[in-house]
Amino acid sequence: MDFDFTDDQEQLRDAVRKWVDKGYDFERRRSIEKAGGFSREAYGQLAELGLPGLYISEAHGGLGMGPIEGMVVMEELGRGIVLEPFAQTLIAGAVLSNYAPEDIQLAWLPKIAAGESLVVLAYQERAARYKFENCVGVSEKTTAVANYSWAVSATKSIVPAGDQADAFIVPAMVSGKMALFLVERTAAGVTTHGYRTQDGARAAEVTLKAAPAVLITLDGLTALAHAIDIGVAAICAEAVGVMDKTLGITVEYMNTRKQFGVLISSFQALRHRVADMKMQLELARSMSYYASLKLNAPAEERSRALARAKYQLGVSMRFVGQQAVQLHGGIGVTDEYIVSHYFKKLTQLEMTFGDTLHHLGQVSSRMQDTAGVFA
Repeated sequence: MDFDFTDDQEQLRDAVRKWVDKGYDFERRRSIEKAGGFSREAYGQLAELGLPGLYISEAHGGLGMGPIEGMVVMEELGRGIVLEPFAQTLIAGAVLSNYAPEDIQLAWLPKIAAGESLVVLAYQERAARYKFENCVGVSEKTTAVANYSWAVSATKSIVPAGDQADAFIVPAMVSGKMALFLVERTAAGVTTHGYRTQDGARAAEVTLKAAPAVLITLDGLTALAHAIDIGVAAICAEAVGVMDKTLGITVEYMNTRKQFGVLISSFQALRHRVADMKMQLELARSMSYYASLKLNAPAEERSRALARAKYQLGVSMRFVGQQAVQLHGGIGVTDEYIVSHYFKKLTQLEMTFGDTLHHLGQVSSRMQDTAGVFA
C-alpha cells in the first residue's frame, strides 16, 4: 500500500505547520486559554487558510478534499495543541454535505467554508455514557415534535465551544427513531452555560426547550454514527501530532538536563523508555492512517476500523503522556511548563468519543468468527 503523501497534501501540511509555529505559539495559546478557551480571531485565521471548507464541495465554496487531507491538518493542529474545535468543523461539513437537504446545504455550507459560522455536534447526554444511540436525557426524554415547524427539547453536555458556536447539530427522537436537527444558538428556547475543559479549551452545557429547528435527516442514527466516526478519525490524527511533539519536547529536555554531572539522555534505562515512547507513537500513527483510510468504507466496516484505531490510540496516548511526565520529573506537572499541557490534552483526547475500555468493548462486540484475519 502506498503511504506516500501527494505534493498537494505536503503543501497543505507545510502551510498549517507554519501557521502553528508562527501564529499559535505557546504564549498565544496560554492567552487564549486565560481568555476563556476559544478565539474567533484564531479560528478566522484557520479560515484564511481555507481549512473549514476541507470536507465541503467546491460548489459550496469549499476545497472538496477528503479524509487524508483532514488527517494531515489535524496532525499539525495537534502539534500546536490548538484550542479551537476544528474537528467539529470537519464533522459539520461532512454531515451537512452527506445528509442535509439542498436548501440547508445552500444556507450553511458556504458560511462554514468561509469560517463565518461555527457549527458543532451536540450529542452527549448525562445518562448515555459513550452509547450515542441512547438519546435520552436525565430527567426527561429528548423529543422533537412537528407543530408547523420542528421544535426540539434536549439537554446536551460537554458541547465543544457550545456558548460560542453559531449552531448545533442535535440528535432527537421522532416517533421512536432518532433524527438529526440543526438548531441555531440564538434561537428561542436555547440556553448555554460555558466553561473551560481540562485541556484549556471551551465547552458548554446546552439546554433546548422547544427550540425551533430545521430537520437534517430522519435517518439520524446512521448520520450520527458517521459523524462520530469522522470525529474519532480526526482526534486520532490530532493525538498523533500531540504525541509527536510531546516526544520531541521530552528528548530535547533529556539532552539538556544533567544529573551527576552528565546528560540524562546518556542513561540507558531512560533511553529505553524513549524508545518505547517512539514505538507507541508509530503504532498510533499507523492506526491513525488506517482510520482515515477506512472513513469512506461501508458503515459496519468503517465502525469496526475506527474502534480498533481508537483503542490503540488510547493505549499509546496514556503511555506517551505518562512517560513524558516521568522523564521530566516534577517540572512535568507544573502549569508553567509546556509538557504538562500536552499531557492534559492527551488525557482528554483519550476520553473523547469513547475511552479506551469503551472501544475495546466495541472491538470485541464487532469481532467476527475469523476476527478479520482470514476473511
